[in-house]
Amino acid sequence: MTRLLFREDAYLREADATVLGHTAEGGILVDASIFYATGGGQPGDSGCLLWEGRRLPIATTLKHGAEVALVPAEPLEMPPVGGTVRQVLDWDRRHRHMRMHTALHLLSVVIPLPVTGGQIGAERGRLDFDMPEPPEDLAALDEALNALIDSDLPVTESWITDEELLANPGLVKTMSVMPPTGQGRVRLVRIGEGAGQIDLQPCGGTHVARTSEIGQVEIAKIEKKGRQNRRVSLTLLG
Repeated sequence: MTRLLFREDAYLREADATVLGHTAEGGILVDASIFYATGGGQPGDSGCLLWEGRRLPIATTLKHGAEVALVPAEPLEMPPVGGTVRQVLDWDRRHRHMRMHTALHLLSVVIPLPVTGGQIGAERGRLDFDMPEPPEDLAALDEALNALIDSDLPVTESWITDEELLANPGLVKTMSVMPPTGQGRVRLVRIGEGAGQIDLQPCGGTHVARTSEIGQVEIAKIEKKGRQNRRVSLTLLG
């Protein structure tokens, strides 16, 4: 099993790991990963591995059972099984994913409708909503979203059991994908605290520590996707 360092500290940019093996597809299995593995609409992280004077670019990161596989960007020499590698994260790309992911949680607050899908990118992200009619005032949504960002709310996490999640189905906003269960506990991401809490939902992704770190955003467009679905695209402005 790979230790998920990105979940322990989303701001960790470098860390050592031991190579556990190689996958048939050419991935590198490690015992601890600062690289986020693709999932929940968030892309896998990129960066590089360093060992014994060698450098291997990593294009993306994937789940491989209970382990994490780092996928090389080029067919270069692989680090040996049992060896130690230094993981170096493409921090700028990851941080933009963190900003966007947290911004999309806020978008689900200003548009309080069931979410049917979503995708995170370094420049643009989107949520699909069960929204029969488009919002009348797009400028008001933009203003409300950026006001929440400017509120500098803390973003924290806690854990509940699988049974507690099943007993509180209202925590799940996404209709199309249920949070992963079966490991005994589920991670919750909270925005705000106490009486100032504005959002609480299951999420395994990486987030900024405070909403002000997101920076200004803009709702780029709203597209009709099916009879009741509408896609709301969000852009980072800086």
